[in-house]
Amino acid sequence: MSNDVRLGSELPAWPQYGDEEREGLIRALDQGQWWRIGGGEVDAFEAEFAAAHGSEHALAVTNGTHALELALEVLGIGAGTEVIVPAFTFISSSQAAQRLGAVAVPVDVDPDTYCIDPSAVEAAIGPRTRAIMPVHMAGQMCDMDALGKLSADSGVPLIQDAAHAHGAQWRGKKVGELGSVAAFSFQNGKLMTAGEGGAVLFPDAEMYERGFVRHSCGRPPSDRGYFHRTSGSNFRLNEFSASVLRAQLGRLEDQITTREQRWPVLSRLLAEIPGVVPQSRDDRGDRNPHYMAMFRVPGLTEERRAKIVDLLIERGVPAFVAFRAVYRTDAFWEMAAPDLTVDELARRCPHSEALTRDCLWLHHRVLLGSEEQMHEVAAIVADVLASS
Repeated sequence: MSNDVRLGSELPAWPQYGDEEREGLIRALDQGQWWRIGGGEVDAFEAEFAAAHGSEHALAVTNGTHALELALEVLGIGAGTEVIVPAFTFISSSQAAQRLGAVAVPVDVDPDTYCIDPSAVEAAIGPRTRAIMPVHMAGQMCDMDALGKLSADSGVPLIQDAAHAHGAQWRGKKVGELGSVAAFSFQNGKLMTAGEGGAVLFPDAEMYERGFVRHSCGRPPSDRGYFHRTSGSNFRLNEFSASVLRAQLGRLEDQITTREQRWPVLSRLLAEIPGVVPQSRDDRGDRNPHYMAMFRVPGLTEERRAKIVDLLIERGVPAFVAFRAVYRTDAFWEMAAPDLTVDELARRCPHSEALTRDCLWLHHRVLLGSEEQMHEVAAIVADVLASS
């Protein structure tokens, strides 16, 4: 292996932060009230995040997994119901449904965009289906035209898992303008972060009110008598996290613009490497925040992929193996329907099976680097693949 191909300088760090975050934390501290009921940071962040995503109703919560759980719960998902999810996704997409007693039904994804396949969704809709959960993989929005039609024709609502899609657009429409519930994550690696956190966009005030009560132990803001109108849990975000997220939101658009400029360069360079196939783009997703720089190397084994990732990290490139199909995890089977089997799901999901073996991704901070660094990263990928 050649040891000459290395980054000439370090890539930008993540998270990015500065005086805006420091000032926000002091502002939250000086309130003297550090939870959302007494403070103003969470309320302000919700209004700002909603406006930035084309919605009037945002609810901040503790993390992205809770955002999905709350969104499902507001839509009445529970025991005896089914939720269609992509097989290729982070486990929270299926676990959020399963934690509510529902059955997560994994379906295959498009082999080029890695997003849920609408034809597979259509085939999986049954009498117990109560929600369809498209995941906007790595910032590439799912086919919201086809999924929107499926939802309208079947009466089954969509819940957008937008954990990778802060600031994304579909045909010029923001996530909150597409008429369905959407859930976001602010975990440390996400496109904006407070270490942890999440948010749900609701399409109307009535759903927002139901979500608020459930995320606050069943209590509306005016409750002083502990009447607890409904079941719920404590998913409230704290004031310090909200103050950081307000600053992070202020950085988002410029960062997306940089990543939108860098990905075409890196994608073209990666595609020139023998055997490398970058994630493709559906141009109807006309604002892609690029949560990850994803690519496949068809024919890889999981073992060789893990070695490649280790070598890339040694060269200064923040690389990761991609998600494995949710049904390829022990966690999925703790709460799966007894009539499902791994082999049956694998037959239904050949593209998710392939991605489980041969897909890699680079952290989005790579795409915040210089154009010269895109060339350096591609050269390192080429060298590692050729010599491993």
